[in-house]
Amino acid sequence: MSFFKDLGMPKFTAGGMVNVNQGDWRLQVEGLVASPREFSLADIASLPQSEVDARLTSVSGFSVRARWQGVLWRDFLPALDASPEASHADFISMGGGYSTCVSLKDLDHPRVMLVLGVEDEPLERDYGGPLRMFIPHLWGYKSAKWLAKIELIRGMRGGYWEDRGYTREGRIEPGTTLDINTRTRREISGGEVTEF
Repeated sequence: MSFFKDLGMPKFTAGGMVNVNQGDWRLQVEGLVASPREFSLADIASLPQSEVDARLTSVSGFSVRARWQGVLWRDFLPALDASPEASHADFISMGGGYSTCVSLKDLDHPRVMLVLGVEDEPLERDYGGPLRMFIPHLWGYKSAKWLAKIELIRGMRGGYWEDRGYTREGRIEPGTTLDINTRTRREISGGEVTEF
């Protein structure tokens, strides 16, 4: 059973689909940190686990509500021992074909999460597994799939979609979106979609 496939949610593979051997997968953390670190899936799973009920909203015109499971960014950040000079995190997918940068201020949000599972099932590769970001108050292109590296940096960088014309900040704008859960078009007011 697949929550996203059952809903008919589209798959997006910007930067290219990756093959993932979960046993070999590692999350590298570097940049403006006391010392570079490496996390295995077991390491991520050993951190405090949480669940958030929130929507992923895509600039391409859909929004999906789910129960996301994993590690809240607020619980992950202390393990990084970030320098006070760090202002942004650059998220890089496996193979380096996709990246996106988010301010630490935007990441300090109660529902930002490193996702391991959705609806009590492990996160599938097609939708970003084994680990992806989830940043519900920004467009979905900020929620990097197949997460392999986080670099803490000073200042904003471009990224895969940002370098192709999307905003660097990724703020959700007012408009109309398709609610994947109910298959109805809905108006959104901008910011995190909580209206439905």
